[in-house]
Amino acid sequence: MRARILVMLGLALAGLGTRSTAASGDAAEVLAFERQMEAAVVRGDVKFLDRICASDFSFTHGDGWTTGGQLLRVENRAQWLASVSKRPYLSRDLDQVQVELHGDIAITYGMYRARYSAPADPKRADFTVWFERVYARRNGQWQYVSHRTVHGPTYNSGT
Repeated sequence: MRARILVMLGLALAGLGTRSTAASGDAAEVLAFERQMEAAVVRGDVKFLDRICASDFSFTHGDGWTTGGQLLRVENRAQWLASVSKRPYLSRDLDQVQVELHGDIAITYGMYRARYSAPADPKRADFTVWFERVYARRNGQWQYVSHRTVHGPTYNSGT
């Protein structure tokens, strides 16, 4: 488990200081799919997200496990969709995303900058998350299989 965490963190940190490179073919398709997914999260478009999420989808949140502690929360598909349905975000903007292709499997790693729509603490309204995601092409369509936060959230207080 520790080796997996170190590999994922290394993949995420490898993109530090770089921008997404011009992608073509399947990589460009995956990046476009990821942008559509992020826009749907901000809109709270559960119908779209339900269609693109794998039946065994999982979303592992950050903090605890990324700093050597316990997992704070892992959501399954239904739990994540219920969370998104509340439209908690004003924005989620991708940055420094890289795509690694393995046939019908795509792994993306990078970051997103987000802003909560109604934060309980205004100093925690804006934050950054580094992630690793897995997508699978099934029946000719990409499906969102997994999200794992590998660093963060890091809050940008004062904005």
